[in-house]
Amino acid sequence: MRVHYPRTPHLPWSPGATSDDVRAGELSGLLGREVVVTEKLDGENTTLYRDGLHARSLDSAHHPSRTWVKALQGRIGPAVPDGWRVCGENMFARHSIAYRDLESWFYGFSVWDDADRCLDWDATVRFLRRLGVPAPPVLWRGDFDERALRALRLDTGRQEGFVVRTVAGFDRAQFAHRVAKWVRPRHVRTDTHWMHAAVVENGLAPAAALWAVRSGATPDVPALLAALHLSPDPAPDPDPTGSTGSTEPTPTAPDPSPAAVADVCARLDALGRSGDARLAGVLAVLLRGARREWLAPRLIAPLGLPLARRVADLVGLHPGLHRPYPDDERRAGLVRLAQAADLGVLHAVAAAALVDPPACRPDEPSVTTDDARAQVEWSALHAEDAALLGEAPLHWLRTGLREALAPLDGEVADRCWAEAREAYARGRISTVEEAVAATWRWRSGAFPRLVQLVGPSGSGKSTFAGRLAGTDSYVSLDELRAARVARADQRDNAAVLREGLDRLDAALTAGANVVWDATSLNAQQRTLVRSVAQRRDALVTHAVALVGEQELVRRNAARAHPVPAAVLSAQLRRFTPPYPGQAHRTWYLGPDGTLGDTAGTLAGEDA
Repeated sequence: MRVHYPRTPHLPWSPGATSDDVRAGELSGLLGREVVVTEKLDGENTTLYRDGLHARSLDSAHHPSRTWVKALQGRIGPAVPDGWRVCGENMFARHSIAYRDLESWFYGFSVWDDADRCLDWDATVRFLRRLGVPAPPVLWRGDFDERALRALRLDTGRQEGFVVRTVAGFDRAQFAHRVAKWVRPRHVRTDTHWMHAAVVENGLAPAAALWAVRSGATPDVPALLAALHLSPDPAPDPDPTGSTGSTEPTPTAPDPSPAAVADVCARLDALGRSGDARLAGVLAVLLRGARREWLAPRLIAPLGLPLARRVADLVGLHPGLHRPYPDDERRAGLVRLAQAADLGVLHAVAAAALVDPPACRPDEPSVTTDDARAQVEWSALHAEDAALLGEAPLHWLRTGLREALAPLDGEVADRCWAEAREAYARGRISTVEEAVAATWRWRSGAFPRLVQLVGPSGSGKSTFAGRLAGTDSYVSLDELRAARVARADQRDNAAVLREGLDRLDAALTAGANVVWDATSLNAQQRTLVRSVAQRRDALVTHAVALVGEQELVRRNAARAHPVPAAVLSAQLRRFTPPYPGQAHRTWYLGPDGTLGDTAGTLAGEDA
């Protein structure tokens, strides 16, 4: 059934309202509720369904400006449930505002289910992103405050207005009381209606290439690299001697293989992956020769931290599927691996990477392509047999445990979730009820908590740790060095480490909150700390700082106690960030020093 989109009432102070428009008589439907304010885009109201679309008029005829959005509906329509609809703005044709940097020619602003109910805003954004459709820019969010809305200042030369809606969902009958708009004065500023003039395309931003891949389009590789600020051709190194103190390579990508990219797209589409999952798989194949620890911080700006680290993790993990693995340990290994990556996407990347494999790095064992392909296929069969190839194979366990442990403290729930995952990997439990029973011993919370900082010098670890509340003990190797000779003195590291581990062992008492402040650059260094934590039965959280090398060099030069340039370069060569699942929980810190992503938390979203 097709549904006409309701007319949105104007706010009482909207200057663009005409005599034909609907005005909000009062705002009681917004008062006392959390609202979100988004930019009102100057396009054509369009509704997409599983099996078709229409403009505001249900019987809208064909127009050249609708060709592109029809193709979009053809790609994403199968992912829209029966009876649902996606409402948004077709931005292909220029109306009164000439846009030059759109992320897509279609923006979704509401999603309605088969009960004719508008989803809440956060669920709307998640649903749209999975389809590969962006939402309009958010201008403000908070409890409804008329003064704050009146204070919003828009550039009316390039912005039509804004829309305010409740964050909570609502039924169609409540629409006029839950949604309102503000429109600039004299909105239509053209002499000829856009439908009766030649179609002029609005301009797209580089990020449009990313959204196209999310929505199922064939990747435009040069445009993708441009969106990531990477170049397919290496540029001359302006400082081959490294005299600046930076060893960061020129931002380049491996020679892109159209065959490998096409192969991974076919595999991902067969799996039904869309949105960020599809984009991550495509980018991982495209960037498969890059160093993961270099890649993650470089991708944060164009992709955001959560997606950046997932792409980098796929790049780092997929070669492991090319190598033999003991079959009697494979199921447990795959369950643990599912904590770090979407196994369906990971296997697609591992298989596609063999279509045109890059040269192995010196630190990687070589393997023939035929043998590697056989290993990937065998691993995929085991993963399918264990029901691990879906997008969130442990969602049932997470959801059930979350409901059962709802009254518990967050850290206690996270510990139970980590222990339940491991018990499931070992085959000790197979139901939520068994998981609840198996985690009984940790529900008292009488265990130590350890936050282990991970990252090179200058990455903001100590600053972040200083903001953590309730820390009982703080073990800093720099402070131990300073007490001996100097913070930057690396000559007595073995003795400093032994002293630090002894202090850690003493600090990890029942209920204590402890921070381990050291670089913890590689698995060997982290294992020493983890051994102490395991002996004390502590909840271990890795706090991983992801900062690009150039920024680290800049910060180090400005520090009161800089490490020698050679030491920082050596740290960067040794740095291998941990994967999710190598601690009970993992926190990821971006260049701004704030928490940007998590893994292993019971309250979080499935990866």
